[in-house]
Amino acid sequence: MVQGLIGKKIAMKQVFCEDGTVVPATVIQAGPCVVIQRKTIERDGYSTAQLAFVEGRPPKRVNKPCGGHFKRANLPPARLLHEFRLAEGSDVKEGDSVLVAMFAKDEMVHITGISKGKGFAGVIKRHHFHGGAASHGSMFHRAPGSIGSSAYPSRVLKGMKAAGHMGDRRTTVLNLQVLQVDPDSHLLVVKGAVPGRSGGYVFIRRAGK
Repeated sequence: MVQGLIGKKIAMKQVFCEDGTVVPATVIQAGPCVVIQRKTIERDGYSTAQLAFVEGRPPKRVNKPCGGHFKRANLPPARLLHEFRLAEGSDVKEGDSVLVAMFAKDEMVHITGISKGKGFAGVIKRHHFHGGAASHGSMFHRAPGSIGSSAYPSRVLKGMKAAGHMGDRRTTVLNLQVLQVDPDSHLLVVKGAVPGRSGGYVFIRRAGK
């Protein structure tokens, strides 16, 4: 069995639990996906299944290498491919469909996506520095403070937290609870927030922790 699925973040909403509490939730279009290539330990050194995310409209222009890859599997081209590990003894083969029904309610999943880009940000917003005093006369409000000594080593050490580009990074949120599964509409509702903007692609994996 494939241990993951490609999806697309739709929106966030509220879900009312059986005890009356309200929890934030994210709606994801999880699949449908098709197995494009099966990689084996004997041939490739590891065991995975390469999935293609099936959307409403296929891409208009496909280069020759990508077109030949899909032609070899006798499947139409797709915009996004991703590999997921397989469970031991899995008999998945090329052309098989992978649907959201593989997940169950209350199951834990890991979701990976590209976080929202925030542009250039200072250390208070980017690294949650406290900053200096806000009183009159203070000349240290939102500055980072000392970033190294002058005498030795006379340079800024690598990894120093500083202002810079924030967001737009590959981010994984661990152990999100599945609240609802709708196999007919290929929808998955998970508790909490998911990285990225609405309409962004995400990768959903079974929780291993």
